[in-house]
Amino acid sequence: MAGSHDYDYVEAGTVDVKDLPPLDPTTNKIMKDEFTTGFGLTVLYFIFIFSIPVMNWFAPAFAFKKIWGGMTVTWFVTTVVMMAMAFVIAFVHTTLYEKRLKKYEMTNK
Repeated sequence: MAGSHDYDYVEAGTVDVKDLPPLDPTTNKIMKDEFTTGFGLTVLYFIFIFSIPVMNWFAPAFAFKKIWGGMTVTWFVTTVVMMAMAFVIAFVHTTLYEKRLKKYEMTNK
């Protein structure tokens, strides 16, 4: 949608972050909550993905146990479970974001 927003052209590298005005309180709170949610989900994902090499190292009998068609438990977790986990993380993040927006819309009315 060209022309729906009128912005002044600013050449790259000419804006200093320190010169920008502070965010309004609502946007500032939303951004902080988004950071908290994203950080928590990132830590959860990191712990889960870090558990795979730990499982390989400390429980090789279980990690390399063959399941469907020769696929090992490690490969199953790395492919199928991690994909499911990515969907769950996206769902949680989106759901929390929508709840947060509704909360702030109700507060600002």
